[in-house]
Amino acid sequence: MPFAEIAWLAAAVVGAGVVSGVLAGLFGIGGGAVVVPVLFEVFRLIGVPEAVRMQLCVGTSLAIILPTAIRSYRAHRARGAVIPDVLRLWTVPVIVGVAVGAVAAAFAPAGVFEIAFVVLASLIAARFLSGSERWVLGHELPGRAPVMAYGFAIGLGSSLMGISGGSLSTMTLTLYGKPIHNAVATSAGIGVPITIAGTVGYILAGLPHEAALPPLSLGFVSVIGLVLLAPISSWVAPLGARLAHAIPKRTLEIAFGLFLLLVSLRFIVGIAVHGLG
Repeated sequence: MPFAEIAWLAAAVVGAGVVSGVLAGLFGIGGGAVVVPVLFEVFRLIGVPEAVRMQLCVGTSLAIILPTAIRSYRAHRARGAVIPDVLRLWTVPVIVGVAVGAVAAAFAPAGVFEIAFVVLASLIAARFLSGSERWVLGHELPGRAPVMAYGFAIGLGSSLMGISGGSLSTMTLTLYGKPIHNAVATSAGIGVPITIAGTVGYILAGLPHEAALPPLSLGFVSVIGLVLLAPISSWVAPLGARLAHAIPKRTLEIAFGLFLLLVSLRFIVGIAVHGLG
């Protein structure tokens, strides 16, 4: 590989680590929306087969997000913004949802993950950019069963998208009238069990595909990608948390929505060029 290409990849990896860490604290997400596209290009250049490339990106992203999610959650909890009752109700259902998504990773075409990413991220972006009260489903969360059902859906979507669930849980909480700063803080917390379950699930799901995976892979988790990105991302996560509590509510919503639209556009272009895989 030419030196210039190696240098570009190194810069992209470092940049992705910094941005994903800031986003983890700023939006209560793990930064998978940044890490997955960067890893996709890295794995493409080193020749990872397209049939398993996206799954490897998603699994590695979840592993990278784990330490970042823990640091982000601790930073938000220190400010007293986390909603503990929601965390208790969501923990088990999100783990079940992640497990179902990990099973799908063993059998579904790579394009399924890209489509899931685009659809879910675009819906979330539309909600935050509109700023309309019509998107509010209620001023209090529904009963125990509906809240747990939301948890399962968040876990499933997170597993398919390779994220820590922050974007999905933030949207859910704001739909029920929770302030975005509290939603972001709580979402950072739910990212911890999601990333633990997701990492284990993608390792197991990738074991039957070891022959097609690059060296130093544990199932659908690349140890090289994990070692390169996780320390950087985790180190800068508390900075993002401080920024989140300093930014006005509407500004934070608009920034989040625009970010998700840009990432969705990248995957739309990929699907148009390469198909479903």
